[in-house]
Amino acid sequence: MFLILAVVLVVLWLGGFTLFHVSGFLIHLLLIFAVISIIMHFVTGGRRAV
Repeated sequence: MFLILAVVLVVLWLGGFTLFHVSGFLIHLLLIFAVISIIMHFVTGGRRAV
């Protein structure tokens, strides 16, 4: 779940940074959240059976 969230956030960040030329603080928050999501994915052990 966190890995999918990270991928979506990175894609949104790249789109906002390159296509729309948004270089404000908020677009970089997407990158920060993506990195946090990737870290959470590896800390929690990836996919687990619930």
